[in-house]
Amino acid sequence: MALEEKREKRPPVTPMMIEEEAALRNGSRGLPPGPWAEPAGPRPRTTERHIAVHKRLVLGFAVSILALLAVTMIAVLLSVRFEECGAAADGSPRAAGNGSLPGAARQPPGAGQPPGRPEEEEARGGEAAAEEKKEEEEEEWQRRREQPPWARPRLPRHLRPLHYNLMLSAFMENFTFSGEVNVQLEVRNASRYIVLHAHRMHIEAVRVAEDKLAGGVRVARSFLYPQTQVFVVVLNRSLEVQRSYNLKIIYNALIENELLGFFRSSYVLHGERR
Repeated sequence: MALEEKREKRPPVTPMMIEEEAALRNGSRGLPPGPWAEPAGPRPRTTERHIAVHKRLVLGFAVSILALLAVTMIAVLLSVRFEECGAAADGSPRAAGNGSLPGAARQPPGAGQPPGRPEEEEARGGEAAAEEKKEEEEEEWQRRREQPPWARPRLPRHLRPLHYNLMLSAFMENFTFSGEVNVQLEVRNASRYIVLHAHRMHIEAVRVAEDKLAGGVRVARSFLYPQTQVFVVVLNRSLEVQRSYNLKIIYNALIENELLGFFRSSYVLHGERR
């Protein structure tokens, strides 16, 4: 008797069953591919690390803005302070390099105003250019193995003063004075330089003229030379021999508290100082 082995009937294998089995092995939910599988996957999201990076960037930007504002405020404060110090220095009686008042001693105290910054810069530029020119001329005299006329211990003899006309205005409120002098000069030897004694003065203007009809002689530059206590006027052309010229100088200075130039003194009378 032949024994027939009973075989268990199994359903046929379909492609869908194969896909479900593969999905189970891969750890998915076993959903078949198609429109239902896309929403079931992991969605992209911003992580905490990205948020921390963004916060650091925003914080760094804010710190940079605050630092820029702080630097700007400090620069403005320093600029204002520098202007105040410059104005105070210009208003000081000893601000000028020759020990005189800076420009407005002709007016009573409080009437003048400190010069503006453009005028100061222009004056400084002119002084620097004049100093360079003077050094060049000194070098030229050294190459000639001669001393320039302003460096000699005595005044040159190419000019002879014939007459002085001096006017002074004294201001006892702040012990300053202003002056104007007209000197008639006779030329003995031709020269471009006029040298005369002056010390601790602020020169406002210099003019040289032959006469009212002939007009003036152009002044190239002028400067004080404290080493020998002289004032030097440099002309564009030489003065002619046997001619007479008029030198006009407008200046201001301090009434000194020592035996120098136009100075002040006091005495006691009946117990009162005068």
